[in-house]
Amino acid sequence: MVTTISHSPAETAALGEQWGRAAESGLVIGLCGDLGAGKTQFVKGLARGLGIAARVHSPTFALVNIYAGGRLTLFHLDLYRLDSPEQIAAAGLEEYLQPEGVTVIEWAERWFHEVQGPKSKVQRLESEVAGQPQHLRRVQFEVLSETERRISYEDPRP
Repeated sequence: MVTTISHSPAETAALGEQWGRAAESGLVIGLCGDLGAGKTQFVKGLARGLGIAARVHSPTFALVNIYAGGRLTLFHLDLYRLDSPEQIAAAGLEEYLQPEGVTVIEWAERWFHEVQGPKSKVQRLESEVAGQPQHLRRVQFEVLSETERRISYEDPRP
């Protein structure tokens, strides 16, 4: 696990931009953290790194925003309004787990979390994606102060 401290929204976006420049098609990034933790700032930088000129905003009400025109297409999902894995499955978002481009999922903990009991459809989907760790990166945003964020993520390098 790699941890970095961002001291501003611009630093958070710069980390996203760095990831965007290095991203390969099929990458899925799961973002977790409270409201205002910097998830959307990260996605704005990611889009810039992919060469996407469009204005990026959180798709809270649309569930998915698709940004083309860059080196790769960006699929930006926001699960904030979905309360359960069943609602997520009913929304038909599984296609974004194997993107022809890059998928970023805000509030990914609502989809990718441990569920007790028999293996659910959501757990199976998570297992399929988790079986390819080079394609799924989990990122945790934690608010430390008004301007500082702790960003922890899995390093996919062997």
